[in-house]
Amino acid sequence: MSNNLLAGKRGIIFGALDEKSIAWKVAERCVEEGAMITLTNAPVALRMGEIQKLGKKLNAEVIPADATSEEDLEKLIGESMEILGGKLDFVLHAIGMSLNVRKKKAYTDLKYEWMQKTFDISAISFHKLMQQLYKQDAMNEWGSILALSYIAAQRSFPDYSEMAESKALLESFARSFGYHFAEKAKVRVNTISQSPTVTTAGSGVKGFDEFFGYADKMSPLGNASAEACADYCVTMFSDLTRMVTMQNLFHDGGFSSMGMSPRLLED
Repeated sequence: MSNNLLAGKRGIIFGALDEKSIAWKVAERCVEEGAMITLTNAPVALRMGEIQKLGKKLNAEVIPADATSEEDLEKLIGESMEILGGKLDFVLHAIGMSLNVRKKKAYTDLKYEWMQKTFDISAISFHKLMQQLYKQDAMNEWGSILALSYIAAQRSFPDYSEMAESKALLESFARSFGYHFAEKAKVRVNTISQSPTVTTAGSGVKGFDEFFGYADKMSPLGNASAEACADYCVTMFSDLTRMVTMQNLFHDGGFSSMGMSPRLLED
C-alpha cells in the first residue's frame, strides 16, 4: 500500500543484486511511494545479478559504477541528476564484501591486502560517495543518506571477521560527515543496523543459518525482514524523519537490547 511518502523525490540505490537483496526491496518500495530512482552496482555485480530486470520493472536507469572509484562516483551522480531532472533527495549505500570471509581466512590469520580491500569496498566507499555528493552539491536540503550496518560494529561476532571493523568505520563516517552535511544543507546521514537477513551475500557467512535462528529467538519481535527494512528506509528518506541524523538506528526486533531470552532455553 502506498502513502506517497516519497512523491516527487529523486534518489540513487546502491547494491541491488537480486530479489533477496535489501537494496532491491528498498528500490521497489521507493518507487511504490512515488520516487524516481537510478540503480547502481559494480560492473561485476551487474553481470552476476539481475539488476537489469529490476530496472525494467521500475523504469529506472541502471548505471554501472565501482563505488571505490571517485571517477565512477562523480559520473554516476552527475548522470543521475541529469536523468532524474534535478538534485537528489535520498541515497542508499548497501555495499559490503570481504575476501577474507569469502575465502574462509581465520580472523587471526587475515590477509591484510584483502582486509584493505574490504575496508575500501565496505566502508571507505561510503565516505567517497558522500564526498562526491558534497562536492557536486548534489543533495537537496533536508535530503537523507543511509548506509546499512550491523551490530557487529559494537559487539563481537567472530565469524563476521573484519567486516565488523568495516561497519564500525561506516558508522563513524555517518557521524562525522553527518555534521558537515547538516551544516551545509540540512542533509541527514544515518546508518541502519539490520537483523541478520537472508540475502545472497549474508547467507555466505559461516554458520549463518544457525545464527539466524538464534537471533530470531533472541529478538522479542523476531528478526526484521528485508521488506520491513525497506519500509524503514522509506521512512528515513521521507520528510517525517527530518530531525534524525548522525545516528546508528537498530532495526532488529529488539535483539540489540536483549541479554537473554527464555525462548533460547525452550528446546
